[in-house]
Amino acid sequence: MKNIILLGPPGAGKGTQADLICDLCDIPKISTGDMLREAVASESDLGLKVSNILDSGGLVSDEIIGSLIKDRLNMPDCENGSLFDGVPRTIGQAEQLANMGIDFTHVIEIHVDDQDIVNRMSGRRVHPGSGRNYHIEFNPPENEGIDDISGEPLIQREDDKPETVLKRLNVYHEQTKPLTDFYKNLADKGILIFYKVDGSESVETVFKNISDNL
Repeated sequence: MKNIILLGPPGAGKGTQADLICDLCDIPKISTGDMLREAVASESDLGLKVSNILDSGGLVSDEIIGSLIKDRLNMPDCENGSLFDGVPRTIGQAEQLANMGIDFTHVIEIHVDDQDIVNRMSGRRVHPGSGRNYHIEFNPPENEGIDDISGEPLIQREDDKPETVLKRLNVYHEQTKPLTDFYKNLADKGILIFYKVDGSESVETVFKNISDNL
């Protein structure tokens, strides 16, 4: 069984690597980002609350995240392990996961410098209906501002705008970066394997570095 955590700042490429790792290990991805977007799309009271938090660049509470994760882990496809993408984001969430009895085997930190993150995220464009992602420089659509599949307009999400990205990075350094020390300490005790990869490399190179360690 492999229970894996991906750490790294927003825009480091965790989502892309998560999909590749899940295919390699045949485990499902536990993505709070996906679960939160589904909540927002539902326009429920919880969804509206989450939307306001995300648009301001803040972090969703540990209580909300814990509820989403608990429901997801009860699904049968998690029996042989799982990969956590975008969670935990705080020490509180890490302790919450530990209390759930999840035995993590690997923690992978994807490191990318702040300025590279801003350049990456501010150029991202999204098709609201499907979640398909493009980048004006690295992965542009065939026609500027238009989704390749549907022909509908692309948008820049509020949390991808430079000023919001910088705020999110500040939140990451203050609240999420301490998780590296948290899991390094567990690795030093032989409880799990922790390693760091350079996320500024190509997708293929980053994945090779990860898969070599797995």
